[in-house]
Amino acid sequence: MHGKPSPLNDLQSAMKNWRHDFHRYPEQGFEEHRTSKIVAGLLSDFGLEVHKGVGGTGVVGVLQKGDSEKSIGLRADMDALQITEQNMFEHRSQHEGQMHACGHDGHTAMLLGAAQHLAKSGNFDGTVTFIFQPAEEHGKGALAMMDDGLFERFSADAIYAMHNFPSLPTGSFAMKPGPIMACEDNFEIRIEGKGTHAALPHRGVDPIVIASEIVMALQSIVSRTVDPMSCSVISVTEFLTDGARNILPNEVILKGDTRSFGGDMQNHIEQTMERIVTGTCSAHGARGHFQYSREFAATINTRQETEIAAEVARKIAGPEHVDAACASIMTSEDFGFMLQHKPGCYILIGNGGEGPGGCGLHNPSYDFNDDILSIGAEFWTALVEDQLAV
Repeated sequence: MHGKPSPLNDLQSAMKNWRHDFHRYPEQGFEEHRTSKIVAGLLSDFGLEVHKGVGGTGVVGVLQKGDSEKSIGLRADMDALQITEQNMFEHRSQHEGQMHACGHDGHTAMLLGAAQHLAKSGNFDGTVTFIFQPAEEHGKGALAMMDDGLFERFSADAIYAMHNFPSLPTGSFAMKPGPIMACEDNFEIRIEGKGTHAALPHRGVDPIVIASEIVMALQSIVSRTVDPMSCSVISVTEFLTDGARNILPNEVILKGDTRSFGGDMQNHIEQTMERIVTGTCSAHGARGHFQYSREFAATINTRQETEIAAEVARKIAGPEHVDAACASIMTSEDFGFMLQHKPGCYILIGNGGEGPGGCGLHNPSYDFNDDILSIGAEFWTALVEDQLAV
């Protein structure tokens, strides 16, 4: 799809080697010690000013040219997932039960390629802050880096991040102003009943029946209390009991998550869930305990930065391969926390619908598509040279 040769094609082999190495040795959130060491070493070799241990295992590289005070921040995530890889290719994971099933290995390699190219031959005036973030999958890495003074210590007038997306054609781009990804909230509901023999249910208070009513009632929040034009999801993902084959349990625990685009919708979901839990348990003579935590902020792009990113993408991929008003996605991304502090844009790059990387993210058969490494790195360099023009 990407017809014209990328000026970063000469770095394709290096980026592919970096990517495959990261893929072989995946590390989960705040454990990216090997990955961080390699990233920091490469940035130093490129001639950047390197800061290690930002927010735990985060790395920041600073590249300054000219005397302009303008700056831009580019972020890539480094962590892997707790998934056992099913691929059998040479660069498959060597860490049992861990895998780069979301493409963060590719994101890191693309940003490293851009850093090397910009350090060697970039034509810009200002400061580029390269942010290599840990623990995105936990929703904790962005907060950890900011708590460690990311935006106070390093200059960034605006920030950008990129994520591969398997259902988009290889090398195409998508973005939108406003909310592009949802927030994620988690909940835990504990129902205290009264255990008894399964043959004598009248002598107890059955928390399984109560929990089942709650599960069904929770589905009515979205279907009957939310505007159909709004977007929200409530999913019960765990149903745990202390019962046995012939014993009604004393307790049931329900766990799950909700998705929305934040604000009033988050408040509505939390308050309505609590009311359903309290009321249903009370009606059955049980006790209910409700906990609700807000894990990921919604990823909300600012209009100006989205327009900038779209125009740069059009120059690289062609207007026909850029969707600047794509549909929002109900998955979550902790880059949203950074966008609460800085203007910026979260960009999707097509990973291809068939062949390598064709399956979905967080899948044990997933692999990042190496064909988009040079395209992604070219986007980063073009964005920098556009925003920090000499």
